[in-house]
Amino acid sequence: MTEQKLQRLWEHIELSQNWLECDTSTIDDLSPSWFERREILQSNSKEYQEFIVELKREHAIETGIVERMYDLDKGITETFIKKGFVESYISHNDTNIPVPKLFSHLSDHLDAVDFVFDVVKENRDLTVSFIKELHALVTRNQEYAEGRDQLGNRTKIALRKGIFKIHENNPTREDGTKILYCPPEHVQTEMENLVSFYNDAENRTVHPLICATWFHHAFTTIHPFQDGNGRVARLLASLILIKHGLFPFTVLREEARSKYIDALEKADAHEFQSLVDYFAEGQKRYIEKALNLKEVSSSSFDEVVDIFSDRIENWHKKTAVDRESHLIEARNCVFDFCFEQLKSISNQLEAKLNGNANITIRKCSFKREKEQDYYYGQIIKYANRHNYYFNRNYPRGWMTFRVKLAENRKYQLCITMHHYGYEDSTLAIGAFLEFLIPHGSHDRIDEALPLEIRPHIISLAGDVTAKEKNIAAFVKSAVTLTMAQIASEL
Repeated sequence: MTEQKLQRLWEHIELSQNWLECDTSTIDDLSPSWFERREILQSNSKEYQEFIVELKREHAIETGIVERMYDLDKGITETFIKKGFVESYISHNDTNIPVPKLFSHLSDHLDAVDFVFDVVKENRDLTVSFIKELHALVTRNQEYAEGRDQLGNRTKIALRKGIFKIHENNPTREDGTKILYCPPEHVQTEMENLVSFYNDAENRTVHPLICATWFHHAFTTIHPFQDGNGRVARLLASLILIKHGLFPFTVLREEARSKYIDALEKADAHEFQSLVDYFAEGQKRYIEKALNLKEVSSSSFDEVVDIFSDRIENWHKKTAVDRESHLIEARNCVFDFCFEQLKSISNQLEAKLNGNANITIRKCSFKREKEQDYYYGQIIKYANRHNYYFNRNYPRGWMTFRVKLAENRKYQLCITMHHYGYEDSTLAIGAFLEFLIPHGSHDRIDEALPLEIRPHIISLAGDVTAKEKNIAAFVKSAVTLTMAQIASEL
C-alpha cells in the first residue's frame, strides 16, 4: 500500500521580513488620487453609496460560489448585485440548490459583510472573540460541515458555530496529498498570536495591503474552524482593507482557481509576492471604478444647489497656484519619462532590424495645445472600450511609434496621456495601434488594430518618480504587443 504524502502548511505565526519587502506599487501608484476623491464621494455621492452596496452584494454572492456551497447563473448574479436579493428574480434553473437554502446563505454572507463595515465604523478592535462572533454569523444557517470517518469515507459533522475546531480538518488534494493545518490543541494559542502580530503591525504602520494579505494567508494555514475558514479569512482581510479606506476583498468565481488558489499555494511555499499582487489587482479594479463615480447624481433641486456651490468652492481651492504647479510638473515628468522609454526601445529595435524597417517617433506634450486634439476621437473610443470617463477638461499629450515596412505598409502605436475619471490628479496612459495608408502628402489612418492593453492609471499626487517602474513596464508591454501584431500579419 502506497504511503500517503503529507504537507504541513501551518507554521508558528510570524510576520517575516519577506512579507514586509513585498512590492505594493500596483495600488501605491494610484491610491493617492483615490484618498483625495474618497472624502468627497463619502460626503455627497449617492452613486458611491450604491457602489459600496453593490460591492457588499458581490462579495456575499461570490464567497459562497468560491466555497462551492452553491452555484448561481452569471446573469442573475448581475441582477442581484444591482437590485438586491429578491426571490422573484430567480428561477430554479438559475441555481443548483433549493432557492430558500440559497437565500439563507446569501443573507448570512451579506449580514456578515455589513457587520464588518459596522465594526470598522465603530473602530472596534480585532480580537479572537470578534473572529468567533464573525464565524457564528457567516455560518448562521449552515448546520453541517463535511468530514471523513475513521475509514476515510465522506460524512457530515455538526458544525460548531463560533467555536474553534476539536477535530482535524485536513483535506486531500487531487494528487492525493493530505494537507495538514494547525492541530486543534494549538489553535487558541495561534489565533492569539495572529491577532497580537497584527496589532503590532498596525502600530508599526505596516502597509495595509501587506497586513491584509499576510493575515488572510496566516489564518488559512491555521484553519481554526471546522468549516467556513475561507469565508471568514476573506471577511477579515476585507476588514483590514476597509479600515484603511480601501474595499472588501472579493474573489470572483472566474479567478478562484486560476489566480487565487495558485497565489495561495505559492504563499504556502514562502513566495508571497503573487498573493500580494492578487490582492492589489482587486483593490486597483475597485479604485478605478470608484474614480469614475460622479459626486452629483439626480437629486432634489436644493440638494444639487448646495453640492454645486461646494464643488465650485473646492474647484477654486484646487486651482490654487501650488496645487496647479505640482500637477503640471508631475504631468510633464510622466510625459518626459514615457518618451525617454519609447526612444530607448526604438534605439534597441533599430539596432536589430538591419535597416529592414524604419522606426520614427513623434510627440506632442501637454504644452502644445494646438496638436492635443489629433487623437481625441481615438481616446474617446479607447475610454469607452475600457469603461471609464475620459476627462476632457484637462490637458492631454501623446507620442507615436511608427513602423514603416514599405510605402503601403505602415503601423503606428499611439501612446496617449489624458485624465481619468473625476479626480484631477488621476492620469491614464493608454495605447492603441493603427494601420496607415498613403493619402496625398500625408498618411491616413485606415483602421484601428486589436491591441488589448488596458490603460495604466496613476496618481499625480506625491512623488511620480516612484511610479516609473510600472510606467516603463506599460510602455514596453505596448511596444511588445505592437511587434507581435505586426509579426502576425507578415
